[in-house]
Amino acid sequence: MPPRVRKAVFPVAGLGTRFLPATKSVPKEMLPVVDRPLVQYAVDEALEAGIEQLIFVTGRGKMAIEDHFDVAFELEATQTSRGKKLNALDGTRMKPGSCVFVRQQEPLGLGHAIWCAREIVGNEPFAIFLPDEFMVGAPGCMKQMVDAYDKIGGNLICALEVDPSETHSYGVIDPGARNGALTEVKGLVEKPAPGTAPSNLIVAGRYILQPDVMRILENQEAGAGGEIQLTDAMAQMIGSQAFHGVTFDGDRYDCGSKLGFAQANLALAMSMPDIGPALKDFARKLVC
Repeated sequence: MPPRVRKAVFPVAGLGTRFLPATKSVPKEMLPVVDRPLVQYAVDEALEAGIEQLIFVTGRGKMAIEDHFDVAFELEATQTSRGKKLNALDGTRMKPGSCVFVRQQEPLGLGHAIWCAREIVGNEPFAIFLPDEFMVGAPGCMKQMVDAYDKIGGNLICALEVDPSETHSYGVIDPGARNGALTEVKGLVEKPAPGTAPSNLIVAGRYILQPDVMRILENQEAGAGGEIQLTDAMAQMIGSQAFHGVTFDGDRYDCGSKLGFAQANLALAMSMPDIGPALKDFARKLVC
């Protein structure tokens, strides 16, 4: 058995400029999909997969995330005194030590954000969650990946097929042999120019990586977009370590875009037994 995946890194320092003016004062990761913030869904997914320590790489203006996973004494005391249940807060009150917050002081890219967590990750494999990649499945995406990791070890990334016209917006896999949900990763290209992608398999916001990636990021030069890219660092590990993509059995919504965010809210709300039927009726009237 490979070493257990006990830690997960959540890079949440971005400015969320696509959602201005909403994100002027509210972190993008705290925008709600129906009744829970995006970051809460990612944390729930991590806990389902057996993750024990959550490492949030934050920036200025992101204190709302830390507050969300803390005890809200005034709110809880008021609700309790009124005889109201606190079930809605389940999953938001984390045990002391289970959440760690570090700062990314400069916006130097995803790879740099992950590197900022190096001292807490230490010398063990770890997961990475991009919360604006909203994954819906049973079991969750990371649980599916951890199950695969427990069998084959190495490095794993979530792999999803997209229309070839969209590949220039993502890290793209150069695929090798396929075995069910597993695809050998022969190479990675970050945001390839249109028409140059090696496949339509993209890297979709979930990773399990060996700690060696931190040592590569230590000296990683800026890549696409002038930022330190995690994809470039992972590409250097291919060939010396096992690397596979895991095709997620579920639905993915790109909540980094307004369209994907709206789609996630609509799809999730329609699946809820208390509001779904009425919402479907309303949607039918809108499109007729």
